[in-house]
Order: sequence, then C-alpha cells, then structure tokens
Amino acid sequence: MTYESRNADRDAATDALFKALSDGTRRALLETLVREGEQNVQALTQVSGVSQPMVSRHLAKLKRAGLVTARRAGRETWYAARVKGLGPVIQWMAIHGALWSQRFSALEGLGG
Repeated sequence: MTYESRNADRDAATDALFKALSDGTRRALLETLVREGEQNVQALTQVSGVSQPMVSRHLAKLKRAGLVTARRAGRETWYAARVKGLGPVIQWMAIHGALWSQRFSALEGLGG
C-alpha cells in the first residue's frame, strides 16, 4: 500500500465520520448512547421523536462510520457508542485548529 493510498483511505474514513456527524438526529442519538450507555432501537426511538425506521437508518450510518457498535439479543438490536471512533475527527480538528489559530495570530499582528 502506498503513502497516497493510505492517505486516501484515511481521508475517506474521516469524510465518512464528518458526514455521519453532519446530521443533528445522528449526533443526538450518539450523544444519548454516550450519556445513557447501551440502548435498544425501541428506547432510542422513544427519546428521539423520530420513527423507528429512521432511527434504524441513522444507527446504520453511525455504525458504518465506526461510531457505534451493535449486538443482537433475541429479536432486539442493542447499540453502544464507540467513542474511539471519534479519534480521526479529533485529530483532524486539532491539526486544523492549530493552523487556523496560527493564521489568526498572524493577522492580528498585521493590525498594528
């Protein structure tokens, strides 16, 4: 695997994370799982105010992005937050936040 392909894979994964987090309902579901711990789809449907099929679709997108895990227990699926999944987003924000901070500092220096 080349350096470029590793970067492309990493960038695609980061893009998927940002896309998953771009929806307010998905962020709220993830926040509920972080705060309350493992939940089944029925419980998440009740707290979200969104239909069960929509909750399931949102959870599938969060799972594909690596932000939640799912386990079957009989007829139910239970979801849990996978906080480690946020690592690439946090890393991206740290790098780019530092770059923007440097640029803003340079601009402030020009104001005299």
